[in-house]
Amino acid sequence: MEKITKYSAYFYGLAAIAGLIFTWHFNLQFISEHDGFSLVSFIEESFATNGASSITSDFIVVASVFFFWSFKEAKRLNMRGWWLFLIVSFGVALAFTMPLFMLMRERRIASLAANMPPQYSGAKQA
Repeated sequence: MEKITKYSAYFYGLAAIAGLIFTWHFNLQFISEHDGFSLVSFIEESFATNGASSITSDFIVVASVFFFWSFKEAKRLNMRGWWLFLIVSFGVALAFTMPLFMLMRERRIASLAANMPPQYSGAKQA
């Protein structure tokens, strides 16, 4: 794996862990405050103030663009199991699955490059 790809992989991995920890910190607080999870309450509170509505609307647009792009990218790179990222985004957090997808994408690109004949990879031939 190239140096830049390794750095990208580390960054995406750390971002996925941070996305998991940060979102679930608040998810667990929500669950505790409501004596369980209520999707209706969660959605209502997501639009409770203008600030919350702005962030929620922003999230919806970003998530839609990510799902559209990642579906196309997964097809282009022949990445299996794309649908798992979609499910995990709603079950865990998009802040976890987006960097996780980017990490898996980096690994797939590196794998494809490693298996590419030298005349196509840009490597110098002897």
